[in-house]
Amino acid sequence: MDREAAAGGPIVRGFVGSGFRVDDERVFRALLMTVETASEWTPPPLDRLDTAALQPLIDVAPEFILIGTGAGLTRPPVALVRALEDAGIGVEAMDSRAAARAWGVLRGEGRVIGAALYPLDA
Repeated sequence: MDREAAAGGPIVRGFVGSGFRVDDERVFRALLMTVETASEWTPPPLDRLDTAALQPLIDVAPEFILIGTGAGLTRPPVALVRALEDAGIGVEAMDSRAAARAWGVLRGEGRVIGAALYPLDA
C-alpha cells in the first residue's frame, strides 16, 4: 500500500482481538484519528454520540468523518449527522473494520478526513 505511506499520518495496519493496530506499534480498542494523530478514545454509547465526543476531529475541519460503528453498521444519531453537516462536515457510517480500511484508501488519496472507530466487538 504505497499510496497509504505517501499520505502520511496514522494508518490502521491490522486488527488485534477487538482493537486496531495503528502503524506498527500501537493497539487501540477504540480510537479517534486525524490526518496527523491517532488517540485512544472512550466513546459514549452510539445512540448518545454527539459533537462533544468528536470535538478533536471537528477542530481540524475535515471534509468528512468516518464513523466506525463496531461489528455491524448502526446509523449514528440524526442530530449528530445534522450538526456535522451544518458545520460543513460530511458523515460516513460503516462497521469499524470497513471504516479502518476506507481510512487507508482515502488517506492514500490525500483526503483530509477524520475517523471515530468504535471497538470491533461493540
